[in-house]
Amino acid sequence: MKVLVVGSGGREHALVWKIYQSERVDKIYAAPGHEGLSELAETVDIKGDNIEKLADWAENNGIDLTVVGPEKPLVEGIVDKFEKRGLKIFGPRQRAAMVEGSKVLAKNVLHKYNIPTAEYEVFTDPDKALNYLGNIDYPVVVKAEGLAAGKGVKIATKKEEAEKAVNKIMEDRIFGDAGERIIVEDFLEGREVSILALTDGKTVIPFAPSQDHKPVFDGDEGPNTGGMGAYSPTPFLSEEMENEIFENILKPSVDALRQEGIKYKGVLYAGIMLTDMGPKVLEFNVRLGDPEAQVILPRLKNDIIDLMESVINEDMDSIKMAWDDRAAVCVVLASGGYPIAYETGYKIKGLDAVKEHDNLLVFHSGTRLEDGHYVTDGGRVLGLTLLGNDLYSAINEIYDYIEKIQFKDMHYRTDIGKDAIQTEKGVN
Repeated sequence: MKVLVVGSGGREHALVWKIYQSERVDKIYAAPGHEGLSELAETVDIKGDNIEKLADWAENNGIDLTVVGPEKPLVEGIVDKFEKRGLKIFGPRQRAAMVEGSKVLAKNVLHKYNIPTAEYEVFTDPDKALNYLGNIDYPVVVKAEGLAAGKGVKIATKKEEAEKAVNKIMEDRIFGDAGERIIVEDFLEGREVSILALTDGKTVIPFAPSQDHKPVFDGDEGPNTGGMGAYSPTPFLSEEMENEIFENILKPSVDALRQEGIKYKGVLYAGIMLTDMGPKVLEFNVRLGDPEAQVILPRLKNDIIDLMESVINEDMDSIKMAWDDRAAVCVVLASGGYPIAYETGYKIKGLDAVKEHDNLLVFHSGTRLEDGHYVTDGGRVLGLTLLGNDLYSAINEIYDYIEKIQFKDMHYRTDIGKDAIQTEKGVN
């Protein structure tokens, strides 16, 4: 079969890598993709948000399955438009994708169906929001309503910080139309975990849990990014906690959406905070995370095409996930200055030196070929993923490999998975 993957980041490289392993697949295309995955797929020069052109191309080229990586095309209705043409596509339809496209919608559904989440208020008027900020306790969380590439959340420890966030989001529109409405919600204390699941609108099957690292600097300091690293499994998450999240959050959320007339089919990503009062939802995403995909997919033993088709055909009842017992860790190598301001075009050295290691995967996120060499072409440049016998050995080994790669102003966090190592070793 022929498969088209929509998107161009590290998540899409990981998807292409996983799809390439399926014996059912003869040819993979990526639109727009990037040159870093050219050994696995043929790139197509169509951007992911050019939905009509993508549908024309898929129709004219006999594509058997389209897989959507990023959230923007999903929120803009790519699945609905492909399905109207009789084209098979994996991902939630537009109404379902709005649980990421509209944080207000997601919070309202959670509240209506008593699914645990932080208390919140919604504002369309910046003056009313600013007035509210003068009468509450801190810290609080200020969120842009719409898509903001994982960067539209500000934790404010005092009133001045919250006011600045409101002004930047609603007045300066640093996230564009995503700032038309904001949410101000209670700050939840605890440990954050990423729980992703497959669902066909009825059956819900979780992936192995993973942990993302959003802030740009060690110790979770600095502004939020799209993600600076991840690991899986999560030793601090017990089987009892996983069951609680499934019973109290994942399954009820899919059921609640169905009650609202929304059949959710695809990957549902729940950002969860493990609080003293139990797990609570921080937010929903409607696709695989980046870089969570880079640690989940290497551990997944199932044929991913089989899983995707079971979702599309709504016959997930017989599906059983199988997982590699090894641990996976991904560290993102970023351009200096990311996520605010950075320069690109710097030559990347050392990629050949790490190719020879079977347990190491290099996923390109922001690179391009120039005169036969890869150069930087984005904020997040590469994601290095390593499979090890346990998290301790995987984390220590991956940093040895990172030292072999160099480009000007290269930045990465040196503490990815440190909390997991402490948990495994019994250190609190």
